[in-house]
Amino acid sequence: MAPASLELQPLLAGLAFPEAPRWHEGALWYSDFYLQRVQRVTPDGEATTMAEIDDQPSGLGWLPDGRLLVVGMRKRQLLRVDAHGVTVVAELAPFAPAPCNDMLVDAQGRAYIGNFGFDLPARAPFAPTVLLMVSPGGATRVVADDLHFPNGMALTPDGRTLIVAESYGRRLSAFDVADDGSLSGRRTWARFEQKGVAPDGICLDAEGAVWMASPVSREVLRVREGGEITQRIATPEQAVACVLGGSDGRTLYVLTGKVMATPQQSRAALGGAIWQVRL
Repeated sequence: MAPASLELQPLLAGLAFPEAPRWHEGALWYSDFYLQRVQRVTPDGEATTMAEIDDQPSGLGWLPDGRLLVVGMRKRQLLRVDAHGVTVVAELAPFAPAPCNDMLVDAQGRAYIGNFGFDLPARAPFAPTVLLMVSPGGATRVVADDLHFPNGMALTPDGRTLIVAESYGRRLSAFDVADDGSLSGRRTWARFEQKGVAPDGICLDAEGAVWMASPVSREVLRVREGGEITQRIATPEQAVACVLGGSDGRTLYVLTGKVMATPQQSRAALGGAIWQVRL
């Protein structure tokens, strides 16, 4: 039997370019990086600015004590936001050769952070890059290399497998996670041969399948380990990220953005949006 057709419903419009959605304490958090804000939106669509960042914010996560971590893309920094303001936790530029992007923070407060690998806005030649891990105290080290634009990440519930979306590699790669957070046992979790399909932001569902945003093909897909695609949902613009949330974890939130020539045009157009669908 073919899977039921699903259709997105609007939650929030008028954004510049939303990224890095996280469901946290009953609401959806995300970065609008061209507006330099971290925002929170409730299930009824009420949005609140939670932090303003003097950079383009991207990946989000929380330390075990509840303090917010934010990736500063252009300055290549890991930032902490609390009652005292915004603090630099780690300087990533010595390790990351290009703008940093998405991040996953595990239960111990370790932050895994990707980066472009090359100057994408300047149309520089492609180059593979590294995945970084930052300890809660700010110590930074490389935990994987030869990654093709590491982007969204997901961690299995037992904390033992990290799945990384390699956008330019058109694959999901999996790593075993050791007690100290180091990675080993790299393997291809899924590979995508269809033209235009490549992973950006990802999340795991209760059955261990990955929901992934595919910007060029303008859709989100549900994928099982090995590459079987079991569900596809079309999006009106480029799908850049997705996350499961809601009171029962069965609402899929999808972030879309309209890629413009310059950040100024994106800020003026406000073509970004957040959508939702019940699974």
